[in-house]
Amino acid sequence: MLSVIIPVLDEAENLPQLHRELADAAAVEGFDLQVIIVDDGSTDGSWAAIERIAADDPRVLGIRFRRNFGKAAALSAGFNAAEGDRIVTLDGDLQDDPAEISRLVAELDEGFDVVSGWKQVRHDPWHKVWPSRVFNWLVSHLTGVVLHDHNCGLKCFRREVIHEIRLYGELHRFVPVLAAARGFKVSEVVVQHRPRKFGRSKYGVSRIVTGLLDLLTVKFVIGYGQRPQHLLGTIGLASFGVGGLTMAYLAVRWCASRIFDGMVPIHLHETAALFYALALVVIGAQFMTFGFLGEMMTAHLVREADTYSIAQHTTPGRAPHGAPTGNASELP
Repeated sequence: MLSVIIPVLDEAENLPQLHRELADAAAVEGFDLQVIIVDDGSTDGSWAAIERIAADDPRVLGIRFRRNFGKAAALSAGFNAAEGDRIVTLDGDLQDDPAEISRLVAELDEGFDVVSGWKQVRHDPWHKVWPSRVFNWLVSHLTGVVLHDHNCGLKCFRREVIHEIRLYGELHRFVPVLAAARGFKVSEVVVQHRPRKFGRSKYGVSRIVTGLLDLLTVKFVIGYGQRPQHLLGTIGLASFGVGGLTMAYLAVRWCASRIFDGMVPIHLHETAALFYALALVVIGAQFMTFGFLGEMMTAHLVREADTYSIAQHTTPGRAPHGAPTGNASELP
């Protein structure tokens, strides 16, 4: 089964056509289809459209949020309801072509775990395209997961991927990065991007700022999520060390000016370096304290979540061709 998850926010005019195109694509490719449409707090009649579509097609499941919780929450709800072995995410604005799903599934079957769409030719205003390109470049170079279009809503996953990543906030844009951090293989496929017919974009300039902050979060999580002290403690030790050495130097200078005649006296209360050194020591101590607290929280939470990802198990009772079988005690 192929589960298609569509988060929507005020897309009532687009949903009937999107459903028809999905049904046609499934019929052509012979997919056993499940469609999950998550209404993320729409106010334009999207839920009524979802109800009509679900009444006519038993393959469609509608989920309605009480209010707008964000795309990551909508995808998480869809993941929890998905029954297919392969999961596809698709935006509800008709800019993603459902006919492209078969190409993503084919790439997935080549041995990849996550396949992301690449809108090589975008039909969006320049003020959305250029910031997106800068963002994609930053994500690729900071995380090591090189994709041309991390933001593309058209993606395909194996089922085990959605069980090992947890989405919150706006981390849905970093699913390939989070999956790669767990050891999954990531690829991308060029997909067709279409102009928007109905409705309007839900993303503005503020998305650039939040995207950069989320990027820093993801970089920290995948790099130091299990060892926060390695980052915070290093910064703290460096700050503490520079401040401590500066204070030691000032102390030696002050003592020397009191002991040896002819030395220029130093007045610590008038020396700016002393206050900078004190600030560095305090900041360093705070960073190390935060690191210790992070380590304690990680040690507590790690008992509830696996810190590894298993790709395969051996089958009990089987051995490679030509190898001895039986219990260990029976082997010579």
